[in-house]
Amino acid sequence: MLGLKAVDLKTQKIDTLIVPVCADKKIHDDRVIKAIIQKTLKLKEFKAETGDVVTLYDFKGLAAERIICVGLGKLKKIDQEILRSFCGAAVGRCIQADFERIWVAVPSAEKLKMELPELIESMMEGACLGNHVFDKYKQEKKHKPLKQINFWIKPQTAGKLRKIAPKVSTICAGTILAREWISMPSNEKTPEQFTRSIVSQARKYGLKTRVLREKELKQNKFGALLAVAAGSQSKPSMVVLEHKPPNAKQTLALVGKGVTFDSGGLNIKTGGSMAGMKADMSGAAVVAATLITQARLKTRTHVIGVIPIVENMPSGKATRPGDIVRSYAGKTIEIGNTDAEGRLILIDAMAYVVKKHKPKIMIDLATLTGACVVALGEKIAGVFTTDDRLAEAIQASGDKTHERCWPMPLPEDYKELLKSDFADLNNMPNSRWGGAITAALFLSEFSGDTRWAHIDIAGPAYNKKGDAYCGPGGTGFGVRLLCDLIQKL
Repeated sequence: MLGLKAVDLKTQKIDTLIVPVCADKKIHDDRVIKAIIQKTLKLKEFKAETGDVVTLYDFKGLAAERIICVGLGKLKKIDQEILRSFCGAAVGRCIQADFERIWVAVPSAEKLKMELPELIESMMEGACLGNHVFDKYKQEKKHKPLKQINFWIKPQTAGKLRKIAPKVSTICAGTILAREWISMPSNEKTPEQFTRSIVSQARKYGLKTRVLREKELKQNKFGALLAVAAGSQSKPSMVVLEHKPPNAKQTLALVGKGVTFDSGGLNIKTGGSMAGMKADMSGAAVVAATLITQARLKTRTHVIGVIPIVENMPSGKATRPGDIVRSYAGKTIEIGNTDAEGRLILIDAMAYVVKKHKPKIMIDLATLTGACVVALGEKIAGVFTTDDRLAEAIQASGDKTHERCWPMPLPEDYKELLKSDFADLNNMPNSRWGGAITAALFLSEFSGDTRWAHIDIAGPAYNKKGDAYCGPGGTGFGVRLLCDLIQKL
């Protein structure tokens, strides 16, 4: 679907050529492209500001049927995310027009003051992610993704960069897989169905899989996880995926929250708060998709994915506020609120992976708290860890992929808020403030001596309106970030 090609624009037959245009500087070297831009900028309706679009037909000296020029704005504001968004929006526009194939002119990396591989990678990411249409549940399929997106580049550089397209395609496919799981309605991804879907995809790409079902979870005393699942007719599970290349030097564990629907349990949510809870398994989707992507990329890091999967429902069998349960690690927990359920399934999964696999680094991802959305909004995830180097690495990968993360504090004295008169811990703090911090501190009690970080993706996991390269629904936030992080650790 993605291609990087050097052809003669004067003779190559092209249906649609997309040309990015800077508002105040020349960013292309090719004489033909510069001639196109020169003509375009003479048009009164096109100033090359961000979002400006104009289409030219039958341009003399060019074999393209149509040329779509798109404004990028001023040079000082053009970065990798601007290019990513430009490509995503351009592809979306072409999908709406029912085009099948397009070419995109790659600007000069030198003039943009970027490295060429990073420039091409970001453009390809935007195009690939923007070429996703989620219409599984619509009877009428109005538009289809593009069949081919070629990036035009000068001949002397094309050969050196040929590996970028397959890598970007694989990572974006993982992101799209996570998106589709997240956007799927809860009636089609009960814990049993979601488990089968993950295992099926994982085995397809050669991952080692293990599923701990309800009987085994009870035998091994996963008391916190089982407490969350108690009110549902659907049976819980814990999926363990493993990518283990030969001679791997270190082990990384990823843990993802998999609540396929969160009603709040007996502390039931209001209707508005409950409406988006099909996405409460976003962490699980991202972890599973990341493991699959690592297998497809054949990376050299030993990665383990642990995914606890439950549904949190009210019923006569549901866990009650005030109940005390014993976690896999042995610590007892008083249930202060049944809607603080994500941390309960995560701690059993974390304690399990620490005990059984002894990873060097463990990272959990979860749509854990509304408090984190209040603090950072809907586009930035919170990172909680006492390991500054790990926090910096996560933030750097977030900056590169524009899956942005911000380090948050873990003050030791806030642990006082989690004390219980009757158990080792309470899953609900005795203060309404700092909820994202206390949730992370609760998790930290089960990380052992492992280098650990918690990423709260409650804000960016789901996109209600859509943007330049992601339609409404699940975003797959975290897959590209983790793939970049794993490559650098």
